[in-house]
Amino acid sequence: MRAGHATSTSEPIPAAARPTAVVVGGGISGLIAARELAAAGSTVTVLEATTAWGGCVGSHVVAGLRLDSGAESFATRSTAVADLARELGLADHIVAPHPGGAWVQLPDGPQELPKTGVLGIPANPWDPEVRRSLGLLGAIRASFDRWLPASVGTSAEVTSVAALVGTRMGKRVLERLVSPVVGGVHSADPALLDVDMVAPGLRAGIRSHGSLAAAVAAQRKGSKDAPSSSSAASSGTAKAGSAVAGLKGGMNTLVDALVADLQERGVQLLAGRRAEDVVKTEEGWRVTAESSTYDAGRLVVALDGPAAVGLLEKSLPVLSGLRPAPGPLVSLVTLVVDLPQLDGRPRGTGILVAPETPGIKAKALTHATAKWDWLADEAGPGTHVLRLSYGRREEAGGGADVVMDDESLLTAAVADASALLTVPVSKADIVDWDVVRWAGALPFAAVGHKQRVAEVRQACASANRLTVVGGWLAGNGLAAVVADTRAQVARVHAG
Repeated sequence: MRAGHATSTSEPIPAAARPTAVVVGGGISGLIAARELAAAGSTVTVLEATTAWGGCVGSHVVAGLRLDSGAESFATRSTAVADLARELGLADHIVAPHPGGAWVQLPDGPQELPKTGVLGIPANPWDPEVRRSLGLLGAIRASFDRWLPASVGTSAEVTSVAALVGTRMGKRVLERLVSPVVGGVHSADPALLDVDMVAPGLRAGIRSHGSLAAAVAAQRKGSKDAPSSSSAASSGTAKAGSAVAGLKGGMNTLVDALVADLQERGVQLLAGRRAEDVVKTEEGWRVTAESSTYDAGRLVVALDGPAAVGLLEKSLPVLSGLRPAPGPLVSLVTLVVDLPQLDGRPRGTGILVAPETPGIKAKALTHATAKWDWLADEAGPGTHVLRLSYGRREEAGGGADVVMDDESLLTAAVADASALLTVPVSKADIVDWDVVRWAGALPFAAVGHKQRVAEVRQACASANRLTVVGGWLAGNGLAAVVADTRAQVARVHAG
């Protein structure tokens, strides 16, 4: 019997002629790692604790529509996801969102988000849309960034998003543009997040280009110049919220294609196998899961941060002091409504909510049928898909999550959708609905996290034949996870 296959705990599997690997975790990073290893000639086994593959790139059926239950787009700042999609035969499925743009709900009313920015940070404080959000005094204060020394905000070893933006551009930019975007993307207060993790290269860009606005413009230009299967998706002149692309049928189709590819490569995919223990052996690693053992020359751990450390700390005690804070609990409420009044896309592709906005519990609303033309076609005239997101960490160190039951979330979602879209939504309009909860799916990149990542990877490299991947190390978003996972596995073969 070849290595990597299950045996009883008393009969460990002998080594096989081909290199062998066990991947713990069948989320998107685990599946990509397995594909890279198999392509390089390894015999690979993937152990997944649940019965579903893809992690936060999931799906569910609501009102007969197969919808994304997690990630529903990818950033086009790099070609990482588009390249993978092409390799999996999905090139023709890459689509740009509808160019309607996104909005932000501020305490004093809604505004269109500026066309260009990174995490809501504007490339030009005097852009009419930016000035409309900031006001004259806010735009003047943001302009001071141009004359500040490049060392301001870049000289400290680590800094938060809020510290960098507040120092260089002021409170109005932070509160009215950055906080809503960061809350919507990372479910966290920008004062808690390490800017080098959530916006890599931004501080270096300030040193290179002289200001934060110029650094943002350079990053946006890089996204515009990056080749893509969807030029509209990466256009620097696209509306805010459209520097992303998706897949016709949903991002969950990427997981389907990955699983099919792995099966063709002979990768053993074992669902319902929670890894309980790992031990370093002379030949590599032994993983115990559900009373079976799996021996392999290389171990890849593709779990969230706390789970990865918990699994490895017995073999690598140094990791105990590097355990990251758990990510927030995010609840996604999907409403499929029969409401032709929404055909006009009253808030474009969706709306982000500033933290201090009274009366709104959601942190973001995506009008999915307004964002994706393919979904509007599938849903049919007058039928709309709304996704509302709940869950935001506001306290230093990661405060306790506020948990609402499904019925409470439904009530909140109906009220919030009505307020945000300016079209009354009632429970009578709902064709079907669902709640999906993601615990820890968004990595909590607290200040200093970049240094922690470097220490984690150094410790794992010293263990030999161990690779750790996932969003908690790569950063939030599919583009970061795909690129980092492939790079980490490539280092295995290069070394």
